[in-house]
Amino acid sequence: MYRYSQSSNQSAFRSNVPLSNEQIAAYAPSVLAETAHESRGERYTFIPTARVIDGLRNQGFQPFEVRQTRVRNITKREFTKHMVRMRHSSSIDAKGEVPEIILLNSHDGSSSYQLLAGVFRFVCSNGLIAGDVVEDVRVRHSGNVVDDVIEGSFRVLNEAQQVISRIGDYKSVSLSVPEQRAFADSAVCLRWGDTSPIQYDSLLTPRRWDDKQDDLWTVFNRVQENLVKGGVAGKTAKGRRMYTRSIAGVTENVKLNRALWTLADNMAAIKQKMAA
Repeated sequence: MYRYSQSSNQSAFRSNVPLSNEQIAAYAPSVLAETAHESRGERYTFIPTARVIDGLRNQGFQPFEVRQTRVRNITKREFTKHMVRMRHSSSIDAKGEVPEIILLNSHDGSSSYQLLAGVFRFVCSNGLIAGDVVEDVRVRHSGNVVDDVIEGSFRVLNEAQQVISRIGDYKSVSLSVPEQRAFADSAVCLRWGDTSPIQYDSLLTPRRWDDKQDDLWTVFNRVQENLVKGGVAGKTAKGRRMYTRSIAGVTENVKLNRALWTLADNMAAIKQKMAA
């Protein structure tokens, strides 16, 4: 079982077995909210995420990761934006990389139901988000939300083979050392802009022997894991030694993951053009 570190305002939990509602409640209570936040008006149709998850469970999907944004306003803690990563029973025993459905929602009006395509990589117990390879599905808080989310989940799952195919393309692209450095340098800019506390080469450091290869998929995963999980040594603006924090928040996690996937897509396109 994997427990992600928690920052001062975020919470996340990942397991190698399907999560129970009790585990979900412990780390992301907003998923199990029984009412909408008091700020919602009469037009807002409250459809609890828990009901949607139960509907997806009945269709063979199981939750493996939850996270939610902690907010300073404690009255919104039980209703804030949350993420649930789910895997279909047809791929629970898969190895290597496996498609996941990423469900986003909130009960305070900060998010509609949104479905994204994701990938879980077993070797590093790390979840990625597949950029814009598969079109997002958005469901408003109105009408038959449960059925709409279930339908959207199968749509995303059926299109997820495009993601697996894209991964195969990445694995066939070899990056030179300068190209790896350029990729990592771009990732640093995505995360910190011009005020990075770390050097790009820190993101290229592998955390395991299997990640020493030079193909685009492996380089992408090294960089992504070091950014998302944190713990990379660096220095503050005043020269003090520090370690980067993990990216546990919902919005920040989605934004960074999708940007990194787009970066990998652009690198693959450049390499293909050079080879033509």
